[in-house]
Amino acid sequence: MSATQAHKPATAHTQKRNQACTVPHDPGDFERAARGFIASHPTGRIEEDGRKVSDVNDYTFLAVGNPAPDTVNPSLWRHAQLNNHHGLFEVRPGVWQVRGYDISNITFIEGATGWIVIDPLTVEATARAGYELITAHVGHKPVVAVIYTHSHTDHFGGVLGVTSQEDVDAGRCMVIAPEGFLHETVGENVIAGPAMARRATYQFGPLLPPAPTGHIDCGLGGVIPMGAPGLIAPTVDITRTGQEMVVDGVRIVFQLTPETEAPAEMNFFFPDLGALCMAENCSHTMHNLVPIRGALVRNSLKWSKYINEAIDLFGAQIDVLFTSHNWPRWGNEDANEFLRTQRDMYKWMHDQSMRLANKGYVATEIAEALSLPDEFLANDHTRGYYGDLIHNSKAVYQRYLSWYDGNPANLNKYSPIEAGKRYVQLAGGADALLKTARTAFDEGDYRWVTEIVNHLVFADPTNTSARELQADALEQLGYQSESSTFRNAYLMGAQELRQGPPRATTGAVRARGLLRAMTIEQVFDSISVRIKQEELGGIRMSVNWTFEDVGETWVLGVSNRTLWYSPGRHDSDAVVSITMRRTTFIDIITQATTFMDQIQAGQITLEGDASALLTIFGNMDDVSTGFPIVEP
Repeated sequence: MSATQAHKPATAHTQKRNQACTVPHDPGDFERAARGFIASHPTGRIEEDGRKVSDVNDYTFLAVGNPAPDTVNPSLWRHAQLNNHHGLFEVRPGVWQVRGYDISNITFIEGATGWIVIDPLTVEATARAGYELITAHVGHKPVVAVIYTHSHTDHFGGVLGVTSQEDVDAGRCMVIAPEGFLHETVGENVIAGPAMARRATYQFGPLLPPAPTGHIDCGLGGVIPMGAPGLIAPTVDITRTGQEMVVDGVRIVFQLTPETEAPAEMNFFFPDLGALCMAENCSHTMHNLVPIRGALVRNSLKWSKYINEAIDLFGAQIDVLFTSHNWPRWGNEDANEFLRTQRDMYKWMHDQSMRLANKGYVATEIAEALSLPDEFLANDHTRGYYGDLIHNSKAVYQRYLSWYDGNPANLNKYSPIEAGKRYVQLAGGADALLKTARTAFDEGDYRWVTEIVNHLVFADPTNTSARELQADALEQLGYQSESSTFRNAYLMGAQELRQGPPRATTGAVRARGLLRAMTIEQVFDSISVRIKQEELGGIRMSVNWTFEDVGETWVLGVSNRTLWYSPGRHDSDAVVSITMRRTTFIDIITQATTFMDQIQAGQITLEGDASALLTIFGNMDDVSTGFPIVEP
């Protein structure tokens, strides 16, 4: 696809809309974002093998004091400037954070002999850079414990930058996580990994150029670092609220919060420090009730109740409150007011969405009808920089009533391509549709432009005029968006209509760092969603497995074009029995090696018909993350 102009200026309609936007005015936000600053990364650029992972120098245009350009919603511009504070910060004596080099924060708690690390970022390189920064300015200490607050990649993916599997296996470092962490990590990052990774490029915009006309922020933080995540499985599960531990001399009281921002998540309090970690259950933005990259719909009612429980459990003792993103809050009164407002925001979205749903409103009608009241608009941390009320009200509807709005006309709609052809015909052809759309564009009705021109793009993706007009309309919607995720999605759509989708990447390779920590059952789960059912008609067979390094036996079978598997036994009728190491199996699944190479190397022994392996592993679909989104 040949590229047209990389970007276009804000139209008069966009300028007028942005000028009318209300902006929070609390100067305390900038004071809090800068408080405790010690030092920045020496260069601001973090690399891995000479490849850029993240670089804060790309965002110097966000310097505090620079006015919002026409191409950025001024409220989002202010928020991006707050997120642009980067470096090592002392939260209070004994607690430090490194912020701004990854979308999430890495927190260091000083123990008797070493560091307790909370949420080691997204990738190894940024976590290592954070560890090196605190070492340079506070002193070297070994990492004696890692705490994962929840099961999203940006809170565990960099763990190998602060510790190693060898240190964990030797007992020199424990890894603490909420119950169900590993199960939820597989479901979100492996089973749906390729689709989610592709859609995440629209949510976070990592392929957009940093610029006032491109990427400026991710809402929860500045940037997503480029690289594959790793994982070390937890060694300690937190199983109940009120559970206490003493880790390297530091007392910790845990609060489990399942089905909130993540299916497996927890808050925790340090009584001797007066410090409350709210994980990602609170942040300086309205969060997503379902992210546009895709995930399980979150329970906003429970979310609100858990924040209320945190107030009841810890509120009277809080001196400082910190989270996995953005910046902390200091002082008991400020921390509790922050918690109350966050609590009420999630409850308000839940209650008002369902109030209208029970009156017969459908999701799109609810999104149009609701607007944030002044109590929430007044605060930076309850504005929609990451989540958005338009999207969140629909998520509440989806959780209770599904995607279907109850109208049979929408029960079995045509696919975008087939519907597109019919809409173009209905409009009187491509030229007539484009004429209507251009009039709408001139009037500033960009939402209508994108809706009608989308049909033409899917009916005929070679229509250059349609692609360019769709890109122009998406671009203006991006410039107007207060939500960083909406902005990124609109601008990514415009960019891909002009330049085409990105180069495909292999999902299995990307997931290698995660699969290494998975159980055998979880690896089988990830294989099952790649099986080409059309190639397995009439086949019924089973394979025995012995994994020497973990002492497990399994049966894996094919039945009715699908895989089944049972632990702790072998099948006397199995066509082949295989003995190998679990680590070797994962290397094969992630394409680091092959069955044949490992058989020849003596790492696998077989008894029976080896060709049975081809029946299963020769019929696994290739999955890439480069599939088209804004075109067929």
